[in-house]
Amino acid sequence: MKKEHEEIAEKYALLLPPAALTEIRETVPGTISKEKLEQIFAETIAAYTAARINPGECVGLVSAESIGEPGTQMTLNTFHFAGVAEMNVTTGLPRVIEILDSQKEIKTPTMEIFLKSEYNKIDAVRKFAAAIKETLLGELVLEYALNIFDQTLRLKLNTAMLADFSLSVKELVKLLKPKTKGFTIEETDDSITFIKKGNKPEEIKEIYALKEKMKVIKVKGIKSIKQVLPVKRDEEYIVLTSGTNLKDILELPEVDAVRTTTNDINEIYMVLGIEAARQSIINEVNKVVEAQGLNIDIRHVMLVADVMCSNGAVKGVTRYGVVSEKASVLARASFETPIKHLINAALEGEIDNLSSVVENVMINQPVPLGTGLPGLITKLK
Repeated sequence: MKKEHEEIAEKYALLLPPAALTEIRETVPGTISKEKLEQIFAETIAAYTAARINPGECVGLVSAESIGEPGTQMTLNTFHFAGVAEMNVTTGLPRVIEILDSQKEIKTPTMEIFLKSEYNKIDAVRKFAAAIKETLLGELVLEYALNIFDQTLRLKLNTAMLADFSLSVKELVKLLKPKTKGFTIEETDDSITFIKKGNKPEEIKEIYALKEKMKVIKVKGIKSIKQVLPVKRDEEYIVLTSGTNLKDILELPEVDAVRTTTNDINEIYMVLGIEAARQSIINEVNKVVEAQGLNIDIRHVMLVADVMCSNGAVKGVTRYGVVSEKASVLARASFETPIKHLINAALEGEIDNLSSVVENVMINQPVPLGTGLPGLITKLK
């Protein structure tokens, strides 16, 4: 923007939100005349003023109805990736409940990993996908042989799979040594044998415990990434995963950290903070809504996201989350477990100022919204 254009923009700085100002600055051509720019600002302000909500408008109720009504038409399906048994993604109503309740353990955690442009070739993407998939020792073992008399455990390895993952028996032994104290390790080309030091025949359960432990030792890859699926989207390749580990994935040099994301909102909050979590609630709800072919204005979803994140942590819309923080006793009691709330309030001597909707409806008073907001005072002679 030219200097005289900037002066006009400064004039409107207080009348428009920063995002709208920035957008005008970035999209207006530098050759524009002053009159045209004034006209653009005038029309933007008119549109912005028309879009603003009136004082006393019951935004919560409008949002609740606007999300709830189309929500009743959502189907309860989960979406399967063709040909991959473990890759299914929760959609529809269960997914919306999962997001808005801010559940700690979600049913189908997935990630979309974008790669930097220099790694965006099919071979590099395949290699990267194979490298991040979590490989457990149990997947590489063909059979476990327990010898009770000699106190030994022999693992027969799948040599073809070792070659696929470019692992050698020596590397495995090096990895297992610190995790198997009290055992001597011997190796051949396709097997590893653990021998108990100090042969006491009654210590059979230690060898059983070792066998179970061997199955879940991580050999390669990134923790929690159970499945990987490289796919082509538009002009580039991305990697979809089943299981999520945002922190470790973002540290890899090949990953484009700006666009890589996960569908686990609590994880985004832990790694990237509350603003990112708020944005991801909006994105995830919108994804579900669009997949179902519904039309919900983004402002309603944004209001819910704001309420969930307003105090700096992600709170679900549940009796332990958002509802537990309401100032009004009656509003808390109307949601769930009323007796608990009423007894606690009586013990503490809480005062309810009847400042919101629910509590006024309960005691049959006009709600302080819309026409119930102003009060009239008449002069008496």
